[in-house]
Amino acid sequence: MNVWQQQEALSRRLLRWAGLSIILGLVLSLGNKFWRGVGSQFLGWGVTNALIAIFGQAAARQRVADLENPGLVDVQAQEAEKLSRLLWINAALDVLYMLGGRAVGQRDKGDGRMKGIGVGIILQGLFLLVFDIFHAREVDRERRA
Repeated sequence: MNVWQQQEALSRRLLRWAGLSIILGLVLSLGNKFWRGVGSQFLGWGVTNALIAIFGQAAARQRVADLENPGLVDVQAQEAEKLSRLLWINAALDVLYMLGGRAVGQRDKGDGRMKGIGVGIILQGLFLLVFDIFHAREVDRERRA
């Protein structure tokens, strides 16, 4: 699989997660304050991830169109290196999101809302951490092959 196919697959997977997050967010928003807090994060992160997936896919397609020869080995290697770096940076940010979610959850006033928001952030950050590491390793494996 070349780097362009990897980017397409990554965007499709992120878009599916975004759709699932939005649906879960809507369902969870019907619950008590804790679950509404979790649901609000699933909705917000779902929309954000959908936009990232859509714009990322469009940017990758535009990049292919702009390059004189996107199939060259050197071009693919450079693009794979950029994608890998981006995914590893995102993985580090995901850890920060989870730490932030923990801090938010600790500010709960007893009604569960802030705890739910914190849990929602942690769950979304955890998914994204696994997602980013999986894809970074996949890109790195292809680069070495």
